[in-house]
Amino acid sequence: MLGVAWWMYPALVVAGVGGGLVGAVGGVASLVSYPALLAAGLAPVTANVTNSVALVFSSAGSIAGSRAELAGQGRRLRWLVVAAVAGGVAGGALLLLAPAGSFELVVPGLIAVASAAILLPRRPAAAGHERRWALFGGVFLVGAYGGYFGAAAGIMMLALLLALTAEPFARGNAMKNVLLGSANAVAAVAYAVFGPVHWLAVVPLGIGGFIGGRIGPAIVRRSPPEALRVLIAVLGLGLAVTLGWRTYR
Repeated sequence: MLGVAWWMYPALVVAGVGGGLVGAVGGVASLVSYPALLAAGLAPVTANVTNSVALVFSSAGSIAGSRAELAGQGRRLRWLVVAAVAGGVAGGALLLLAPAGSFELVVPGLIAVASAAILLPRRPAAAGHERRWALFGGVFLVGAYGGYFGAAAGIMMLALLLALTAEPFARGNAMKNVLLGSANAVAAVAYAVFGPVHWLAVVPLGIGGFIGGRIGPAIVRRSPPEALRVLIAVLGLGLAVTLGWRTYR
């Protein structure tokens, strides 16, 4: 449990708040929290599993803050949570067979496509009609991606939900928080048992993440949906470019 200076723990609380906010609004919490753990001195593997465990608290905060948007969605979410968790388990199992490095070549493209998809206009004909099995399968695949690699899984999930449901942005974003939070919780349990989790870093990052996650849905609720879609797309495309540069240079 060594490797983090005492003065970095308050900084991790701040990073957790930022990650929780970005995660609840745009689904890219790790864009803030993971680099903060690396800056604190943790090795990449330890930072990754520590971040995954801490994100459980961020998801809990965002779900608690989204109760208004989640009202009336319980029945649909129950079977979608099953798909997300099953996908997360499948992705984690696949990771044991094929290292994530073998998937890095296509990840930037996947993130770029999902980010651009968020900007596509939604068809009015979709209202009142949901492709249930396509939605179930899509949630499973995004859950598997999250369990296998994880980068910008929130953007992918949000793009899927906005494309295949008639829900407005805020309700689709709340669904995303529940589904990714459920899948991440399963992975976090495995990491907590078998992974090199730095628990002293989980505490401040988790506290900050819960606070940021709790505030995030209120920001979504009061912000213009189109502006948020552009913001999320820009963040996602920026991440795609960054990962592409690291992969192909």
